[in-house]
Amino acid sequence: MTTDRRNRAWYGKLDKDGFIHRSWMKNQGFPDHVFDGRPVIGICNTWSELTPCNHGLRTLAEGVKRGVWEAGGFPVEFPVMSLGETQMKPTAMLFRNLLAMDVEESIRAYGMDGVVLLGGCDKTTPGQLMGAASVDLPSIVVSAGPMLNGKYRGQDIGSGTDVWKFSEAVRAGEMTLADFMNAEAGMSRSAGVCMTMGTASTMASLVEAMGLSLPTNAALPAVDARRMALAHLTGKRIVEMVEEDLRPSAILTKEAFENAILANAAVGGSTNAVVHLLALAGRANVDLSLKDFEIGGEIPLLVNCMPSGQYLMEDFAYAGGVPVVLSELKDHLRPATTVLGKDISAYAEGAECFNSDVIRSMEAPVKPAAGLRVLTGSLAPDGAIVKPSAATDALLEHEGEAFVFENIEDMKANIDRDDLPVTPETILVLKGCGPKGYPGMPEVGNMPIPAKLVREGVRDMIRVSDARMSGTAYGTVILHVAPEAQAGGPLALVKNGDRIRISAKDGVLDLLVEDAELAARRAAWTPDPPHYTRGYAKLYVDHVLQANQGADLDFLVGQDTRPVTRESH
Repeated sequence: MTTDRRNRAWYGKLDKDGFIHRSWMKNQGFPDHVFDGRPVIGICNTWSELTPCNHGLRTLAEGVKRGVWEAGGFPVEFPVMSLGETQMKPTAMLFRNLLAMDVEESIRAYGMDGVVLLGGCDKTTPGQLMGAASVDLPSIVVSAGPMLNGKYRGQDIGSGTDVWKFSEAVRAGEMTLADFMNAEAGMSRSAGVCMTMGTASTMASLVEAMGLSLPTNAALPAVDARRMALAHLTGKRIVEMVEEDLRPSAILTKEAFENAILANAAVGGSTNAVVHLLALAGRANVDLSLKDFEIGGEIPLLVNCMPSGQYLMEDFAYAGGVPVVLSELKDHLRPATTVLGKDISAYAEGAECFNSDVIRSMEAPVKPAAGLRVLTGSLAPDGAIVKPSAATDALLEHEGEAFVFENIEDMKANIDRDDLPVTPETILVLKGCGPKGYPGMPEVGNMPIPAKLVREGVRDMIRVSDARMSGTAYGTVILHVAPEAQAGGPLALVKNGDRIRISAKDGVLDLLVEDAELAARRAAWTPDPPHYTRGYAKLYVDHVLQANQGADLDFLVGQDTRPVTRESH
């Protein structure tokens, strides 16, 4: 056996320290020979009953262990913070960077040679990858997989997307509260993440498109036996990656990030992919900016899944999944290494589409030129984004008067007022929901349509904020305005009646107010007092970067790959 592996500094020493490391591990029943220098594989598990999307990971970990043992490795499972998107307050995004710290320091502190990242729910995948990239040990992802299609009255319904639709229908008097409650029972029928192309399935798709998982990882349903087999094969592959010394730094290249941007456009992926890819690029020392996302602007929407389309992730899996999408994108993909040690083009080899309505061709897409648009201008000097595939085309070129909500409490208290002075042409503006302001940049950017307009049949209007929105959401929603209001960005200065101009085609988001007036408003402006004055949340607010930089903590950007040499005894 090779004796220069990292784990030898823990388990290979014939002294007091080696005795301690081995002896206490043996209380779990491990025999002498597993400490013979074979690869030690950490299984980084975000399983939690408070993260319903991830509760199948407990079983998948056993599949990974089988593969590790088969390949001659020594699997050791360890927990890290689990971020339940649907359960956490004020927002799971506040804790993504804390998870990344947990993952990074766990990998660094323990005697493993490689790691399998078990994630699923929205922030767990990027948080785990950020932490792993900063340590740069061989790493590979196994995703939780999507839930089975939701069912209600014989129809498929999608998590998140249909929640927003049903909620508006109740507000409009078109659906009874009793029916709304009945739909709840059929929405989430199995283990797994949202079965729409929300953030969880988007990030799993991008992980596959970047070559950070085995092929087919993104779309196989959580309860499909093939996902357990994939976990087994992943355990086998990570041992081989350790032997090959294949690290994230070899995979997380600029070309891999560009492939992710192209794939995000093709699958109709979540706007949240922007902040996560930017943060991951910062950890991997890759020069990625909002401008790079413009390469996806002309890529058509190929995957006909909610919220941009009709179907759900179960249908996407049966139609052929990400390999088919990569096959369609073959003329656009950049050469890039993957966890297989092969180019990303290998993921498309033999791919076959079994339902051409679910996965369309480049010649017959769901929508042309559907990639995310980056907007800049006097209202967003450092950028904002919009998702055309989920928007109303007619609203993507618009000028109108602003109606402003100063914070989330203001919006919730007033959005349903019958005398709210808004029309369908009004641009709703929400402040105080950026990384520092909320804090944590929550998914509230897709503000409800005012009740008076809902009753008139209005189902979309322009909404502008420094917040994010759920990957399952839809509408003409302009997000991630940077700098945010709490940081003193121009968004903080917007008043009722100000005119705002949006052009997705030209990439423009302008506040049409004279400079002298804005200067006077700025002189009178003061930031809101912080919501937190202690603990991690204070650390976050003091050090979080803006959305256009990925909202990571400033002191976590980059890597620390130095070996740990000091012992605890």
